[in-house]
Amino acid sequence: MDFTNPLVYGVPCFIAFILLELTYSHTHGDEDLYDWRDLLASGAMGVGSAILGPLIKVTLLIVIFTLTYEFFNPEVDGVRTNIMGYESFGYAWYVWLLCQLADDFTYYWFHRANHEIRILWAAHIVHHSSDNFNLGTAVRNGWFTLLYKPFFYMWMPAIGFPVEMVVVALAIESLWQFQLHSKYVPKMGWVEKIFNTHTMHQVHHSQNVEYLDKNHGGFLNIFDKIFGTWKELDDDVEVKFGVIHAPKSYNPIVILTHEFKDIWADVKKADKLSHKFMYIFGPPGWSPDGSTLTVKQQQRLFREQKTKNPKMVYSRPN
Repeated sequence: MDFTNPLVYGVPCFIAFILLELTYSHTHGDEDLYDWRDLLASGAMGVGSAILGPLIKVTLLIVIFTLTYEFFNPEVDGVRTNIMGYESFGYAWYVWLLCQLADDFTYYWFHRANHEIRILWAAHIVHHSSDNFNLGTAVRNGWFTLLYKPFFYMWMPAIGFPVEMVVVALAIESLWQFQLHSKYVPKMGWVEKIFNTHTMHQVHHSQNVEYLDKNHGGFLNIFDKIFGTWKELDDDVEVKFGVIHAPKSYNPIVILTHEFKDIWADVKKADKLSHKFMYIFGPPGWSPDGSTLTVKQQQRLFREQKTKNPKMVYSRPN
């Protein structure tokens, strides 16, 4: 058992809280919160992640982080010194806080990239593919993201954060992300000024046009606010969860692979090499002729429609 990873203790808590929320929903007239087929599909993908996670952690995350740390922070006369000339970071309390902040910054860009680069979206769409927003959806994670996520975080051990510190920061981020997937937690006043909260994450899981690609943050919302992707939940907006082009299947294999198949179909029909490239690495929805729209194009169109009709409160995609 890995005592440096808080997720070791998180898994039984995940199950317990899912069962608690499930029970609460059925005893308070909210039976539609969970769909059994959807929950089983999410659970299957969660189990797959739990099995693959430790393997990837050993073969990729730990190895890559350790090699990176050793290369950029060689030991000189018994002291770890970064190649830029300063002593590598120790374990003081403020270093832990800085590491967690660095993790949150990295998570923001990792998460945003998953929404803005189609090949990464193909892996991440799994998490958004449910029409339900509940703690069961929280464990509905794509397996392929495990293969490239460590590369986003390599800079942290490179500048001197110890490997185990980075691993703990990643785990804490995951624990926070899990509990965000509940609609039973209301807005929390001043907390919303700093932290990424449950209502903000409802925005993130919405397919309403004005909410698409918003609130990518981990436990803080500061980076969304700095980089222009923050959006508060409007109480007047009827939220529709899920994705515009859902897999319409409860088969975990279909859910895991459907967007990759769509990419392949688009690449095959494209005549130009540049179009093939954009279908893979461009934003989801990109097309050379405008037959499908990116999120930015959809939102620009929505703003134009709202200017013409100010009474239009919200818009659902077709």
